[in-house]
Amino acid sequence: MTAPFGTVLTAMITVLAEDGSVDLEQTRKVATHLVDHGHDGLVVSGTTGESATTTVAEDAETLAAIKDAVGDRARIVAGIGTNDTRTTLELARQAEKVGADGLLLVTPYYNKPGQRGILEHFRTVAGATGVPVMLYDVPGRTGSAISYEVYQEVATWDSVVAVKEAAGDLARGTRLIDLGLAVYSGDDALNLAWLAHGAAGVVSVAGHVAGDLLRTMVDAVAAGDLATARKTYARMLPAIDAIMGVPNYGATTAKAALELTGVIDNRRVRSPLVELDDAEVAALRVGLEASGLL
Repeated sequence: MTAPFGTVLTAMITVLAEDGSVDLEQTRKVATHLVDHGHDGLVVSGTTGESATTTVAEDAETLAAIKDAVGDRARIVAGIGTNDTRTTLELARQAEKVGADGLLLVTPYYNKPGQRGILEHFRTVAGATGVPVMLYDVPGRTGSAISYEVYQEVATWDSVVAVKEAAGDLARGTRLIDLGLAVYSGDDALNLAWLAHGAAGVVSVAGHVAGDLLRTMVDAVAAGDLATARKTYARMLPAIDAIMGVPNYGATTAKAALELTGVIDNRRVRSPLVELDDAEVAALRVGLEASGLL
């Protein structure tokens, strides 16, 4: 399966300064760290990048800083999804102007449009730029899953080339691949399963600290070495559980993991998120140590 945005991607955090503004210097550092450790793609201003609480201007500055940091070493996918089509269009056109290699377009959340509304939202945004689009199906956050019938339609468009699948539907994912869409695992716990089903790659959160292991696993599957892939996946499981298997997870745990590994100097998040407390950090440390990442 062609991987239009690379094979190992992480939905990267946005580092915050003490005053709550975006710390562009440390955000560049994270991007460089990821590319130095197994990544050939990055997702910027997605859920883990706290896109719900960053401004349009901040998204542009962050995207430009990361493009400057990694150059042509990785494909950069800009998160543009909101629950307002006008704002999403603004973000899409801005990302194209800054130079994004792809656009991550999530299902509109909270207002829960029906499937016809979802399709028209996708049609409007996907046709507004010349940048290829990765749809993002994550009903646990949006409240709405993308129907197979919508996928059948968007698969006929030149602009939509991939799906970040976080609905956990492996059988449907196989059918999406048969439609010609590149499917990316959007759930670290299912990465190996998705790769075995023919996924093009992964969009990880644990990849903030496990990039080299993800690269080993992805390459092993591609080479048909499932024994190595499974062994590597098993090694990652304690870290995946520690980062993704707790109530206060996502940007909070990814930032704390990067702080523990010395990549960044703080774990600040924007309200309504709250940073991990000392007990949660201690539990995270145990998981990272069990995976040999500390």
